[in-house]
This record gives sequence, structure tokens and C-alpha cells, in this order.
Amino acid sequence: MRRVRPGATPRGSAERALMSVAAGDTYERETAGDAGSDGGMAEEGPRLWHITLSVSGADAPIAEVRRGLEQLAHDHPFLLTSRYAVDHAEIRYWEEARDLHDAAAVALRLWGEHRQTSQLPPWEIVGLEVIDRQTYHQRIAEGYGPLPATPVGVHPF
Repeated sequence: MRRVRPGATPRGSAERALMSVAAGDTYERETAGDAGSDGGMAEEGPRLWHITLSVSGADAPIAEVRRGLEQLAHDHPFLLTSRYAVDHAEIRYWEEARDLHDAAAVALRLWGEHRQTSQLPPWEIVGLEVIDRQTYHQRIAEGYGPLPATPVGVHPF
């Protein structure tokens, strides 16, 4: 799966594009056993997943952290909000993917693949939360879970 704005020129090479990852043989065997005699399961399309990606590392100049996150948000307008400090950041956004495996795989590649183009700090991923849309809205309705991403944009913690 590749995300670009219409009319935007691609950055980097084709090998660096974000793409979906196949679930693998185990998943295929498990789902094949679930198919009924009526011809199988109905094909389900992509779903929305709420992603919270946390990164951390050595102190970096706060202005450079902000600028890098702003560049990432500009290059990828699907990002909802980013919060940052000198040694950590949190990025929240919605990802469209076939299943949790695909959504998590894309999220885990986001920071590393855009470190150069957005000039992000050389931090490592220290946390990842992937929840489906229904769970996200259920948590909000019950008063717990990640708060709605307001205000949208790049903000200090």
C-alpha cells in the first residue's frame, strides 16, 4: 500500500514505498478451515485501524524534532497528530489495511522509512498500539482509551 497525494512526485526509490505484507501460510490455513460449504467466506475489504506509534532515543534539538514531524505530516497528510519532546515522540493516525497484521507492519516501517526524507531523529520504536475503529470508538464512549486527536497537528507534550 503506497500513500501519496495526487500529483505529488514520489520521493526515494520504489523499493522504499510502504506496502502491505502477506499474512502468511498459517493465516491462510486457518481461514481456509473457516470457509463453509456455501462457497467460502465473504471477502472483506480494507478496514480502518487507529495507530499510536511511540519512538524514543537520545536527546535531539527540539526545533529539529518539531520540524521533522511537521515534514512527515506534510508528506503524509493521513497523520492526525504528533506530540514530541527532546527524547521521545508519539504519532497517531488512521491506517487503512486488510487486517491488523498489515496495519502493524506498515506502522512499524513508518519511522525508519521516512527518517531520511523528513530528517527525523535516529530514535527507535518503543511502542505500538493498533486498534480497530469499533474498539477506538467504544473506548472513547466509555471514557477511557486514547483521547480524540485534537488539536490535529504537531504539538509538544
